[in-house]
Amino acid sequence: VRTRHVALVPDGARAAPGLLRRMRDVLEATSDATVKVVAAAVGQRRPRCLTLEVDVKAWTARYGHADRQSDQKGDQQSDQHGDEHGDQHGDQQSDEHGDQHGDQHGDQHGDRCGALDGAPAVLLLRTRDLFALPFPLARPVVTSLSLQAAVRGWRLLLLPAAFPSAPRPPPSPHALWRAQSTLDAQRRALLERFGVKLEVLPDGSRRWHGCAKDTPRCFGTVRRQTPEYLLAGRWTPPCCLRALRATARHVLAQLEASGIRHWLEGGSLLGAVRLGDLIPWDYDVDVGLYRDDVPKCRWLAQVVASGGPVEDPQGFLWEKAAEGEFFRVHFSRANRLHVDLWPFYVRPGSAVMTKDTWLGHRQDVEFPESFLVPLGTVPFAGGVAKAPNDPRAFLELKFGPGAIENPEYPNPGVRRLAQDV
Repeated sequence: VRTRHVALVPDGARAAPGLLRRMRDVLEATSDATVKVVAAAVGQRRPRCLTLEVDVKAWTARYGHADRQSDQKGDQQSDQHGDEHGDQHGDQQSDEHGDQHGDQHGDQHGDRCGALDGAPAVLLLRTRDLFALPFPLARPVVTSLSLQAAVRGWRLLLLPAAFPSAPRPPPSPHALWRAQSTLDAQRRALLERFGVKLEVLPDGSRRWHGCAKDTPRCFGTVRRQTPEYLLAGRWTPPCCLRALRATARHVLAQLEASGIRHWLEGGSLLGAVRLGDLIPWDYDVDVGLYRDDVPKCRWLAQVVASGGPVEDPQGFLWEKAAEGEFFRVHFSRANRLHVDLWPFYVRPGSAVMTKDTWLGHRQDVEFPESFLVPLGTVPFAGGVAKAPNDPRAFLELKFGPGAIENPEYPNPGVRRLAQDV
């Protein structure tokens, strides 16, 4: 492409005298350096102007309603000048007065947007900007450009003028279904390619694109306490956090109903005290319990009796861990996000809690039983969980002084939090 500008035109758009040149002039004259794309509707339906924030670390795209004050200004400007420029003067007006027109009015002709909704639109941008993007021609075009632009801090300028659409016979229901199915498939493939697992829509609803009960989790085997997403400078995918919360709430409810004495352990307790939730880069949940209470839970008792995994009616999979003397509850057979259940007991002749399996983690230490008599509670994962009665002292015993106020990744020798903030 050898031209200075590129226009991306959807099927069905018809030419409008002078409008492409006007889009070019507005782009070149705008005083807002963040505006890299100028857009104009196709047909009678004007796209809605949205805000868009792409949180790469959190795998999330958040849409919102744009400030409508700019809409009023843009529409008023269009009413006064838009049709006159297009109908009376056309290309001549653009050639002779384009720069002056842009200098006088600039980006007041439209609305600054982070993204547009699904209505068709013509997009115009500089060729160098388009091909500086890693996926310049990915489809759906408007969604693709919006996501890539948001990461770079770019914005779109939506003009009030529109291109006419070519007349077409009404599509059949089957044709509509096929077109929507194709668009949905393109969108899913695009979001997977871009690593977006969650879209938060302007009305607050959520569209999930990551793992689920019937799919594997989003990351592979964790090595040296460092999941692959941390090595990529990202945190736990939101779909995985959702599955961990659901599994934790289910397991804690089962333990509570069974009368098992239990408490949050390790990093899970740290997240509860610090945030009332999971730590945003965590990949499992740790719960301690009294070994003598294990038979009280029907699922744990069945695991002990059978020696194999047991699936409960809600699809959670209970099993004995292969790594040692503890239990693991998975989100499902397919999705191995899990809660680890650590059986503790009082070491004979002492008042100290110990266990039979130690994995060499810094928090793997014995502790006085007095932390558990009585148990306390903390907010966690949308509910309330049992916890040691002095969480701060318990955590500082395990992680060291200042552990709550000074977050760090599980294995700083592999990657430190300071590398990503």
